[in-house]
Amino acid sequence: MPTGAAGRGGGARHAAQVATGIFLTRVLGYVRERVFAYYFGNDTIPADAFRAALRIPNFVRTLLGEGTLLASFIPVYATFNERPDKGPARALAGAILGLLLLASGALALLGIALAPAITTLIAKGFDEPRRQLTITLVRILLPMTGLMVISAWCLGILNTHRRLFLPYAAPALWNVAGIVAMVAAATWFVSRTLPVEAQLHRLSLALAWGTVAGSVLQIAVQLPACWRVLGGIPLRFSTAPEGVRNVVAAWFPLLLGAGVAQVSGLIDTFLGSFTGAGGVSALGYAQLIQQLPISLFGVSVTAVSLPELSRDAAGATPNDQLRNRIAVGFRRIVFFVVPSSVACIVLSREIVAALYQTGRFTAEATTLVGSVLAAYGLGLVGQSTVKLFASGFYAMRDTRTPVKIAAFSLVISTSLAWVLMRWLGAPGIALGSSIGASLSTTLHLRDLNGRIGSVLRGADWRAFGTTLMAGAAAGGAAFGASRLTATLGPVPRGALVLSIFGIVYAAATLALKHPDAVRTWQSLTTSRAS
Repeated sequence: MPTGAAGRGGGARHAAQVATGIFLTRVLGYVRERVFAYYFGNDTIPADAFRAALRIPNFVRTLLGEGTLLASFIPVYATFNERPDKGPARALAGAILGLLLLASGALALLGIALAPAITTLIAKGFDEPRRQLTITLVRILLPMTGLMVISAWCLGILNTHRRLFLPYAAPALWNVAGIVAMVAAATWFVSRTLPVEAQLHRLSLALAWGTVAGSVLQIAVQLPACWRVLGGIPLRFSTAPEGVRNVVAAWFPLLLGAGVAQVSGLIDTFLGSFTGAGGVSALGYAQLIQQLPISLFGVSVTAVSLPELSRDAAGATPNDQLRNRIAVGFRRIVFFVVPSSVACIVLSREIVAALYQTGRFTAEATTLVGSVLAAYGLGLVGQSTVKLFASGFYAMRDTRTPVKIAAFSLVISTSLAWVLMRWLGAPGIALGSSIGASLSTTLHLRDLNGRIGSVLRGADWRAFGTTLMAGAAAGGAAFGASRLTATLGPVPRGALVLSIFGIVYAAATLALKHPDAVRTWQSLTTSRAS
C-alpha cells in the first residue's frame, strides 16, 4: 500500500479521476434537466409523474447496486485480488454478478405486476391523471433496474482495480440518451395538433424509453474494461465460490441500511404528493442540484477511500491508519462542500433560475424550488460525509452500526418532515431531511470515535472552522452582488454571483492557509509553470 506523500498524492489523483467522471456526468445531467424543465416545467402532470416513477427503479438499484454492493463486495474482492492467484477473485466476481441478476430480475417482474399498488403507496396524494401516468412510467422504467445493477457491479470491479474514470463517467450516456429522446420526440414524433397535455404525455413516454436505452449504453461501455481486468467474466449462479457467503452475510445488514436511506427518499415523495401540483417535481429539481457537490466531493473521496480503508483495517496499526485516512477524507470533502452548502442557502434562487428557468419553468417555480434547495443546503455537509464515516465501519466488517444509526435518523427526519410540511410545504420536507442527515453523520462520528479513538483532532477542526469563515465571507459578498445585479437575466446573473462567491472563498481560504487551498494553488501554479 502506498504510504507518505506518494500515497496521499495517489489518493488525490484517484479522487480527481472520480471527480472528473462525476463532473462530466453531472454536467450532462444538468443539460438533461434543463431540457426536462423546458418541456415539462414544474407543476405539469408528467413532471410530477416522472419524478415519482423514477423513484422505484432507483430504489431497487440502490438496494442491490452501489448502495450496498460496494460496501459488502469491495472489501472481500480487494482482499482476494491481493493474492497471487486471481482465480478466487474472478470466481467471486462472477458469482456476485449472477446473484445480482437473479435478484434484480425477480424484483423488476414483481414491480411491474404490482405497479398500481406501488404507485398508490409512494404517491397517495396524486390525483387520478398523475397516478395513471405514474403507473405506466413505472412499468416502462423497472426493467432498467437489472441494467443499472450490472453497472454498479462494473463500478465495484473497476474501482478495486483503480480504473476510476470510466465507471463514474459512463452514466453520462444515460443522460445523453434522455436528452436525445426528449428532443427527438418533441421535434419529430409528437404532433403539434394534439392538446398540450397529450403532447407532454407522449413526450414523457419517449423519455422513459430513452432512459432505458441509456442504461444499456451505460453498461455497454464498461463491460469490455471489466472483461480485460478479470480476463473474462465467469458468470455463475451459485453461492459456492469462496467469499460469496461473506459478501452476502455483510450484504443483508446493508440492505436494511440502504433500504432506510431509500425509504427516506420514498417518504419525501409520498409527503410531497400531498403538497399540491409541483411538490414532488420541486423536490426532484432541488435534489439534483444538491447531489452535485455530494457526488463530486463526498462520493469521489469515499469511493477512493473504501478499498484503501479495507487495506488499512488489515494493517499493522489499523486504528491509526483508519483515523488518519478518514480525517484527511473529511477535511477534503468539507473544503468543497461547506461553500456549496452556503451557496445553496444564500444563492438558492439565483442558482435555480440560472439552471432551470426556461420554457415552461416559470419564475414562480424558481421561487418554490429555490426554497427547497435552501432547506436541503443545510444538510449538505452531513449528507456528503456520512458515507465516509460509514465506510470506516464497513472496512472493519461492521455493517450493523450504520444501519442502526440510519434507522434512528430516519424516524427523526420523517417526524420532522411531517410536522414542517404542514407549516412550510415542500421546503419543510427538505428541512426535515437535512436535520436527519446531520444527526446521522454526528452519530456515525461519535461511534467511530468510540471504536478507534478521536477521528477528528485539533488541526481538522481548525480546518473546518476556516471553511466556515471563508464560506460566510463568500456568501456575504455574493449576496450583495446578487442584489446589485437584479436586472440581469437569470444565466448571466447566476454566473456572475457564483464567480464572485468562488473567488472570495478561494482567496479567503488561501489567506487563512487552509491545507487543501494551499495544495490546490500549488498544483495549479506548478502545472502552469510546467
